[in-house]
Amino acid sequence: MAINDVKQMKSLALAYMGDSVYELYVRKHLLESGKIQPQRLHKAAVKFVSAVSQARAVGYWQEEGLLTEEEQSVLRRGRNAKSGSVPKSTNVQTYRYSTGFEAVLGFLYLSEKNERLDELIEKTIQFTEERSGEGE
Repeated sequence: MAINDVKQMKSLALAYMGDSVYELYVRKHLLESGKIQPQRLHKAAVKFVSAVSQARAVGYWQEEGLLTEEEQSVLRRGRNAKSGSVPKSTNVQTYRYSTGFEAVLGFLYLSEKNERLDELIEKTIQFTEERSGEGE
């Protein structure tokens, strides 16, 4: 998709795509690790894809200065997007940061910036595993 088309997309559309992309990467990572029994894969995946985990990842990105100016802009747009509803399992601020997280990943995916997408997701998965005590 042309980068200008992606830049014009609504943040919630980018987040919609980013949610799917991140879940796919997480599922692949879990299967490749071979450490998780198949019946426990969903529970293990939730550790990565929950709004709380994604909001923490945004904090990590910011602390480490991992985002480019363009990615920071997408993050802000996603964070400030009004979705109309917030899941009962989280608060508004956490949900907004997780939406920003997903928007960045959706932006990178649709912009075909695959190396950058791989890099950010790899670092995010490593960070999440280290936080949960399961890093190698």
